[in-house]
Amino acid sequence: MNSSMAPAQYKKPPQLPPKFTATPSSLVEETKKLIERSRSVQDAIVAHVPLEKATFDNVLLPMARDDNKMAIESHIIGFYQAVSTDKSLRDASTDAEKLLDDFGIEASMREDVFNRVDAVLKGKEALEPESQRLLEKDHKSYIRNGLNLPAGPQRDRFKEIKKRLSEISIAFQKNLNEEQGGLWFTPEDLDGVPEDLVSSLKKGEDEHEGKIWLTFKYPDLFPTLKYSNNAETRKRVFVENENKCNQNVPLFREAILLRDEAARLLGYKNHAEFRIEDKMAKTPKTVEDFLGDLRTRLAPGGESEIKKLLELKKQDLKDRGLNDGTDSNYFLWDHRYYDRLMLEKDYSLDHQVIAEYFPLQTTIQGMLKIFEELFGLVFIEVVGKDREDLAEGGKGSDIVWHEDVQLFSVWDDEGEGSGFVGYLYLDLFPRDGKYGHAANFNLQPGYIDENGKRRYPATALVCNFSKPTPKKPSLLKHDEVVTLFHELGHGIHDLVSRTTYSRFHGTNTVRDFVEAPSQMLENWCWTPSQLRSLSKHYSYLSPDYEAAYKESSGSTKKPSEQIPNSIIANLINTKHVNDALFNLRQLHFGLFDMTVHTPASHADVEKLDITSTYNRLRNEISQLDGPEALTGKNDWTWGNGQATFGHLIGGYDAGYYGYLSSQVYSTDMFYSVFKSEPMNGNEGRRYRHTVLEKGGSKEEMQILEDFLGRKPSTEAFYKELGIEK
Repeated sequence: MNSSMAPAQYKKPPQLPPKFTATPSSLVEETKKLIERSRSVQDAIVAHVPLEKATFDNVLLPMARDDNKMAIESHIIGFYQAVSTDKSLRDASTDAEKLLDDFGIEASMREDVFNRVDAVLKGKEALEPESQRLLEKDHKSYIRNGLNLPAGPQRDRFKEIKKRLSEISIAFQKNLNEEQGGLWFTPEDLDGVPEDLVSSLKKGEDEHEGKIWLTFKYPDLFPTLKYSNNAETRKRVFVENENKCNQNVPLFREAILLRDEAARLLGYKNHAEFRIEDKMAKTPKTVEDFLGDLRTRLAPGGESEIKKLLELKKQDLKDRGLNDGTDSNYFLWDHRYYDRLMLEKDYSLDHQVIAEYFPLQTTIQGMLKIFEELFGLVFIEVVGKDREDLAEGGKGSDIVWHEDVQLFSVWDDEGEGSGFVGYLYLDLFPRDGKYGHAANFNLQPGYIDENGKRRYPATALVCNFSKPTPKKPSLLKHDEVVTLFHELGHGIHDLVSRTTYSRFHGTNTVRDFVEAPSQMLENWCWTPSQLRSLSKHYSYLSPDYEAAYKESSGSTKKPSEQIPNSIIANLINTKHVNDALFNLRQLHFGLFDMTVHTPASHADVEKLDITSTYNRLRNEISQLDGPEALTGKNDWTWGNGQATFGHLIGGYDAGYYGYLSSQVYSTDMFYSVFKSEPMNGNEGRRYRHTVLEKGGSKEEMQILEDFLGRKPSTEAFYKELGIEK
């Protein structure tokens, strides 16, 4: 609800939101101050605590508290590069993040501090479970950062590698964020692409007179691949999109080589073994068995899906009198197009019509209401004068980073004790220089401070949905509704988490579990009653929209206000259409990730042709043809998809399988607890307190077992995919 109408007890949050008033110079100054403070905490421990006197309270606690304070500032410092419209601020944020990363590497390799942590571990004090976990995880991370290597050339080389990897990761993501590529097309080239999109594109001048500029950003890219009747257009867009960041190709290769070298220095067989050791899976073999098993089970489904799609393609080319000699190939750039055509033909499903029932703002309100009911929360949008009040002495615009951003204060409802929970921000539309996907960013973690007082979290959803126009609000396709639920799932995890240390707050869990809570909430987008309650046809939002709808649809009567049951039934029938192909695509990413991170020797990874591996594996796993099928030369070098694959450089290295493995956990949780009654508030609250609240403060497998009452099983996952064991 809106803050001006909120009940009095929800008016005045006990903690002010952060301010977003940094300048390029203040960001870098602030960062240097944080680093100074942090370094002096570590120096003081070393100066004042002799090894035989080392305890949790005089070694780990001061560092954990400094960590807490550091996180309150540092997450926001790094956030500007994802959302600021000012290039100099984005650059400064990148520079500041590099300083923080370099300092993190220096701190993680301080032998004088490690010796004291080691002494505490050996002292076997009786500690609270979360403090014990902090001690063990910190101790392990020093070892994983090379402190078991003998001081000298080896350790220096390891440190050098860590620094370079951090530089690569920042540069790689920056190249993707700032990517400004696109293609000039004539209107005929874009035949079939929705008029809403085509009319919004930039018009060409001079030598591009009569052409329009199509970018590689999602709101341009996906509709073109889905709707363009011209196969040549789809091919150009697809291939050029795979090549949009070729300056990342050498960076990707260098990262793979350095990771392998670093893992071997530490005595691991390869980077995957190093990465997976502290995840739920524990070993690469567990991951490879899981992915291999899944591939075996999905392959037949993929084959039969392609067979049907190829028949549809043949018929379509015939109907349109096209004889381009490709009717025996099913191409990568065919898939979104014929997948959509099949849904329209066989399931009479029109995603454009469905989108009319999901205007962005009413969908968000509906979604927040679902989360309120399930988890005992209250969301209050902070607007107008209330924003000014929260900006204490500043302007209301100081507490957001862009005028489009919505801010909510989040509270427990009365049943949960009416306490303050934290702040939620929504930044929903594309802008130049903005992070290009959908993601949840923690801005400030929660923790217990040195006076035993709780510090509350702030979290942001950054998405790229189409902007409203005078004739239409922003309308969400069903898959965008799912994305919104998924990212808000991370956001809720971040908000309701209650840990002692910021280190374990919210989504700070192991990577092969972190997606499970958000994936589980996607199930609510496939439940008829929830879909209905979320929906509201946009013509009901205002008289102008109603008039515009009547004009564009040529219909005199208004549609029903909520989405009709018949459309919902059709939509739900399509949940698993071409599902094997979708999952094989995920499997390609996961297996490519494991392939480049498990070479038999360092020499093998040096001679690995990463580009060919990426394209060849995709063809073998997904069974879709690329341009190599047109030349008959089996040339796998036509595109550099790995250079656009931010996950593998941004933390999901040897971890992309986590999307699939956490799908196993999320399906298990949904089936066994919520499927029969998705809006069961008791179970919702139990889930909140047993799973979400714990963050990473407990062994993740234990959290799952506590909630399920047993060990997790893959049965529900395979059942949901229609593959019986």
